[in-house]
Amino acid sequence: MPDREDDTPISYRDAGVDIDEGARAVEGIRFAVRSTYRSEVIGDIGGFGGLFSAAAFKEMADPVMVSGTDGVGTKLKLAQLLDRHDTVGVDLVAMCANDILVTGAEPLFFLDYVAVGKLDAARMEAIVGGVAEGCRQAGCALVGGEMAEHPGTMDVDDYDLSGFCVGVVDRPKAIDGSTVKLGDVVLGLASSGLHSNGFSLVRRAVIEGREAELSITRVDLDGLTLGEALLTPTRIYVKSILELLRSGVEVKAMAHITGGGITENLDRVLPKDCDALVSRGSWPIPRVIESVVEAAGMVEDEAYKTFNMGIGFALVLDPAVAPEAAIALRAAGERVFEIGEIVEGSGGVVYR
Repeated sequence: MPDREDDTPISYRDAGVDIDEGARAVEGIRFAVRSTYRSEVIGDIGGFGGLFSAAAFKEMADPVMVSGTDGVGTKLKLAQLLDRHDTVGVDLVAMCANDILVTGAEPLFFLDYVAVGKLDAARMEAIVGGVAEGCRQAGCALVGGEMAEHPGTMDVDDYDLSGFCVGVVDRPKAIDGSTVKLGDVVLGLASSGLHSNGFSLVRRAVIEGREAELSITRVDLDGLTLGEALLTPTRIYVKSILELLRSGVEVKAMAHITGGGITENLDRVLPKDCDALVSRGSWPIPRVIESVVEAAGMVEDEAYKTFNMGIGFALVLDPAVAPEAAIALRAAGERVFEIGEIVEGSGGVVYR
């Protein structure tokens, strides 16, 4: 090793990592983390691994573990720009929990990873508080995580999030799209806005060079500022969908509408000899999405394979049970629209 000219001892803090601030951050998130615990959680925050009892699986014929991992993407840049960090954690949980939900799985527990340029306990409390809120909405426990400082590799105010969700489904009740057939109905559940996809385009179209407009209240956004509308967290559909499945209604397929929009997500659950014929105009498009599409000058087909366009989750059902499912989902707080039907095709999404 080369000799240093200055022999003054170097501490971890000198290198950019503040262990004391890390301890304060852990203490600050303790209550939020505990608020997500289910009865199956063993132990407490601070262990080397999260423990979760599988005793309930004994009641299942063939329990199958389902896992998903994701991040929030460049929506984080907007949160950092506006110095508002309490919503992106909900997005993180939503992106993972909604993904595993399409199999009919119940999300059980969640782990997060937060990488920061410089640790700030108050900001970390807001971020993880959002993760905990997402876990409460999804009914899963936040059993562990990691906060990592990256001095010299990330800007001081920069951070990135990733998460990992694990759930379980009884194999005989798993949903895989194998029974989808001609004439089935497609129901769409309303999104809460842009969710957490397409923000690289959003930043280019409506943020860069127009940052001052983010804080202006807008009538067309129901009194929200553009910044508030863009940061609206992703809707979590777990509780309403699980309630529907437990009621005995047969759902043949489900899709979480994320990056790629309806075009490149609904097709993932279709048989190769079927198309989903989706009727544009059968549901309202949120004004915040229309604003971005207009500002970017996007053609309709491109918009529908970039953004969710107001539909965050889709279900395929037999037409005989679709009305019952729609009633149940509305009773659970969802806005439900019949957006299409299954027709002959080649496994894609087509529009009319």
